[in-house]
Amino acid sequence: MGYECLLAGLPDLKAGGEAPMSMEALLDLFSETLSEKDLALLSMLRMPSDAPEILETIEQYDDTIIGQPTWWEDARAALSEADLRMQVLYEIGLQSKNQFVRKWFAFNQDMNNVLAATICRRHGFDVRRAIVGNSPVAEILRKDLPQKDFGLAGVMDNLSEVMALVDINNLMEREKQMDAIRFAWLEEKTLFVNFSIENVLAYYLQAEMLNRWALLTIEQGEKVFRELVSGMKKGIKLD
Repeated sequence: MGYECLLAGLPDLKAGGEAPMSMEALLDLFSETLSEKDLALLSMLRMPSDAPEILETIEQYDDTIIGQPTWWEDARAALSEADLRMQVLYEIGLQSKNQFVRKWFAFNQDMNNVLAATICRRHGFDVRRAIVGNSPVAEILRKDLPQKDFGLAGVMDNLSEVMALVDINNLMEREKQMDAIRFAWLEEKTLFVNFSIENVLAYYLQAEMLNRWALLTIEQGEKVFRELVSGMKKGIKLD
């Protein structure tokens, strides 16, 4: 299904620019325009890691071995509760029938894993306890190879940019740079796609980033991201 009229009428987005409209207004517009099938894709992108579906899946896996994925026991033993929820969320996204959605979840999983591994190595934590998922990048990171790039050269795009984020001491600026990488990735993946649901989903994700930053003051941003980092450190299970 094409969305020529919808996309043609939306304001242009620019990385680091102003948010064109509130997310409430954008969601209302999409709810009126998108097909039921495409709205389901949007809902998947918006799903938080503490969504009822995530919690129900975890409870199901804990209660029975029937339908339990092969990675569950290792993940349950190694990951914090927050990271475990994220792994289940990634797995749901990676099973989507839409290729763009699968690639978006895979991209974010790999980027967050590389950042977490780099932080762990710098602070002396066990890298293996912070890696989420079963992608090729995740499996290489768990080996904690001695190379500075963890042996990921040629395996992951944007590797040097993601690893360099650790050197940004201002946590708000670090998160902004992460979003800049995401923003550019979305532009690249939809460059040769016109008026499709992929364009709509990319627009939503980019608008969400711009709106999030518009709502954060410097003080609020520092507080939010220090809490995130502190939570991550506390969540890592040490031997």
